[in-house]
Amino acid sequence: MRRFFNNPDTYVTDMLDGLVKAYPKALAFGDDPHAIVRADAPVEGKVALATGGGSGHLPVFLGYVGEGMLDGCAVGDVFNSPTAEQMLDVTRRIHGGKGVLYIYGNYGGDVMNFDMSTEMAEMEDIEVRTVIVADDVASAGPDEAERRRGVAGMVFAFKTAGAKAAAGASLDEVEEIAKRTLAGTRSMGVALSPCIIPSVGKPGFDLAEGEMEIGMGIHGEPGAKRETLQSADEVAERLATAVLDDLAPASGDRVAVMMNGLGATPPEDLFILYRKVHEIVEGRGLSVHKAYVGEYATSMEMAGASLTICRLDDELAGLLDAPARTPFFQEG
Repeated sequence: MRRFFNNPDTYVTDMLDGLVKAYPKALAFGDDPHAIVRADAPVEGKVALATGGGSGHLPVFLGYVGEGMLDGCAVGDVFNSPTAEQMLDVTRRIHGGKGVLYIYGNYGGDVMNFDMSTEMAEMEDIEVRTVIVADDVASAGPDEAERRRGVAGMVFAFKTAGAKAAAGASLDEVEEIAKRTLAGTRSMGVALSPCIIPSVGKPGFDLAEGEMEIGMGIHGEPGAKRETLQSADEVAERLATAVLDDLAPASGDRVAVMMNGLGATPPEDLFILYRKVHEIVEGRGLSVHKAYVGEYATSMEMAGASLTICRLDDELAGLLDAPARTPFFQEG
């Protein structure tokens, strides 16, 4: 394992310490070293947004804490959920008097611990709402959409809900925007190599040279199919067809498109994939309001990419364009 770290047991806390030291004007610790909040938290009179999940996916989750997006994030160990107590610490630190909205991925440990945190927060008279991200079309069919994993599509919900909250909206309004965004968001990925968790020291799965796994999860969950690696245009078409067929946008709709690298894919490769995706999207009569090409939700050093498409209405497009400033995301 060729990696830079000191001790597997301190991998996450060392990383978080370095991150906060690098961005002291933007980020701060809560009482728990796994709780990261805006440096100016709490923002009084604003709905607060929080997320959380296992480490290993930067910029998700903590990279989107900042002005116009999230107010705080609880960070678990690599690919492990943060605890309910860590999430409660974040909730206390960011609550500005208008309630807190949790937005996080559909994974069992996260759901259990966020639910516990919600109950504990409400005992302290902090109103909490929850929106669960389930955008991965490869993980379940449309008739079981509630079982789908949450992947890169959550970034769009962070952005639109964060902009709505920054504009002074109520908790009901911010929750509705997050749900509306995710109702029109679908994702699918392809893996070309596994990744290594520092505490384990070996790959989480095997993938032979010249193979790819369509629909692989960001923790190494099995995909829909393993087959011979295809050309960039063929892979892009596979992803775009699956995402668009499930989303079923109408001709004339506007969309935002995210071509996301999983950790070890060169940006040049991502632009080659995006080139074909853009052609397919426009071929269906859709217009691309905004494109995001880069690393937005990774899986350590996994090679591969994911495609996310978000259908926009006028309000969502405006919220997507609204100003935001975080260590890993800037808009406007």
